[in-house]
Amino acid sequence: MDFRLRRMIGTALNVAGILIGGVAGLVRRRPLSPAHESFFKVGLGVFSVFYGLRLTWLSLNGTGLQIFKQLLVALLALMLGKATGRLLRLQQMSNRLGRQARDRMAAAKPGNPGQLGEGFKTCATLFCAAPLAILGAVQDGLSGYFYPLAVKAVMDGLATMGFSLLFRWGVLLAALPVLVFQGALTLLCAQFLKPFLEAHHLVDAVNAAGGLLVFSVALVILELKKLELADYLPSLVFAPMIAWLCR
Repeated sequence: MDFRLRRMIGTALNVAGILIGGVAGLVRRRPLSPAHESFFKVGLGVFSVFYGLRLTWLSLNGTGLQIFKQLLVALLALMLGKATGRLLRLQQMSNRLGRQARDRMAAAKPGNPGQLGEGFKTCATLFCAAPLAILGAVQDGLSGYFYPLAVKAVMDGLATMGFSLLFRWGVLLAALPVLVFQGALTLLCAQFLKPFLEAHHLVDAVNAAGGLLVFSVALVILELKKLELADYLPSLVFAPMIAWLCR
């Protein structure tokens, strides 16, 4: 398999999740029961915890002191990333997009000829603007670690199943912008960013911070803590910078 195609596994799973969820919703034509929703929520939370901490663990190496230093770098990157994200108002922008999507859902009426376009815009906005879309695409491009996007694939599939009851098959079209956005970000990271970070031995720093962010997604899924995940995305930039300066 071509190297670039291997880096697209996460996005391919995400697209498949949207399509499968949409078709299942159109065929089933009724929402999931609360018991099933709870089951999927717990499952996604557990997977996020496992694959997030696993990514961080795989990124740590060396003596005990070196591992402790790498963890400090990751935590400092998260702190600086959150401060920068707040200054840039990343979470506010994400919340604004979410409110717009909810307004479209509230205004949607069954049988409306324009509901297909509304379904496409609503789902495309939610799926592409999600912090996990950026985080997962970056991790997939840098290290081929597609599991964060696999978690997102299930989340988007379940959401699409519900949206299809309101917007019908227009929600399936949202798979295209997800493919373009996440696929392009993954390929850009694999083609240009990965060689530079590897040359300076900085990939592990990004992965360590990214793993902690994936773990944080579980806290949101399980409703254990309300985190402004979008604000933490600059941590992926700070992690290699701090690791470089701490040498």
